[in-house]
Amino acid sequence: MLFDTHAHLDDSRFDSDRDELIEKIHNEGISLIVNPGADIDSSKRAIDLAARYDFIYATVGVHPHDAKDLKEEDFEKIEEMAKADKVVAIGEIGLDYYYDNSPREIQKQVFIRQIEIANRLGLPIVIHSRDASQDTYDIIKKYKKDDIGCLLHCYGQSLEMAELYIEMGCYISFAGPLTFKNSHKLKEIARSIPFEKILIETDTPYLTPEPFRGKRNDPSKVRYVALELAKLKNIDPQQAMEITMKNGLEFFSIKL
Repeated sequence: MLFDTHAHLDDSRFDSDRDELIEKIHNEGISLIVNPGADIDSSKRAIDLAARYDFIYATVGVHPHDAKDLKEEDFEKIEEMAKADKVVAIGEIGLDYYYDNSPREIQKQVFIRQIEIANRLGLPIVIHSRDASQDTYDIIKKYKKDDIGCLLHCYGQSLEMAELYIEMGCYISFAGPLTFKNSHKLKEIARSIPFEKILIETDTPYLTPEPFRGKRNDPSKVRYVALELAKLKNIDPQQAMEITMKNGLEFFSIKL
């Protein structure tokens, strides 16, 4: 029972073996996958993939890298796509001040507009935040409705900020970096926060966990994140898998 809550299986790096890989990983115990959108085209691909496989779900949204390319009509497209079957969230959306591929003010505007779409549709939001910790938090706190779920994907901020998000009812997701030998702060965060607010992911094809660093990531490797989490929480690995599965089902409102 493993739930990879964030895997970009629509990425071009899977064009040569996508169907074979998806069948293989499902047979290996990957029970559920959420494929997030990162722009208009990838959101469409995520919906198509979810329609083809009963254990894959989709999110739709535009990543901060591409915020500068959004036209007004694209917000209408996002809202319309979000009504498709098996779309379980708006994402991944947020702020990225590390690369600054889009001007920061435009990133903020696009982030807010997409939160407003989630508010209207009653869908949770999946957040990308890099080197923009305070601005991300401030926008979520100001614009997200209280009854709208929020997930900080591939968490890489501070323990203090994680605690603030959890106070707000948000979930925290850990990916491959949790397994890295030098990720001491991330491991401490995982030890410290409540297990009922933790999800696991791969961020496929990126952030491949130990001991596979340097190779293409895929959802089968989410088990290594689960194993590391079990070790940090000092519980049985099967229990860690079951808890993160339950948390993922609750966050995305998926009924099996």
